[in-house]
Order: sequence, then structure tokens, then C-alpha cells
Amino acid sequence: MVKLKLDSLPDDKPVKVTLELPASLHRDLVAYAEVLCREAGQSAADPVRLIVPMLERFIATDRAFNKARREGK
Repeated sequence: MVKLKLDSLPDDKPVKVTLELPASLHRDLVAYAEVLCREAGQSAADPVRLIVPMLERFIATDRAFNKARREGK
């Protein structure tokens, strides 16, 4: 049984979050943004813009989390 610490999030307004990243992770985000833009034929993008889509993708593809969510746990 999965017991999350939070019950629900009542507000859907965007929330600004400030966090510190390890330098190695920041370098990886910069490199990822460079590759992504190069493949799309675009100019360099701010690597910070990758964080939200990466987190959304991670959560969307986490099978155990989605199973627990469907089961209401």
C-alpha cells in the first residue's frame, strides 16, 4: 500500500519554486538543451525550461506511481 505524505493539492495556480541543482546536473541540462535545439533546428534554449516537461514526463511514465494513483492509494 502506498501512503503519500500529502492528501491533495487544492490550488492549480502556478507556483514558483527555487532550487539548487548539482553542477553536474546543470551541465547535463545545458547539454540536453543544446542537443534538443540542434535536432529541432532552433537556437539555444534556456535549460531551465526543460525541468517542467522532464518532471511531467517522469511522472507520466512512472508505472508504479500511476498504478497506485489509479488504485486510489
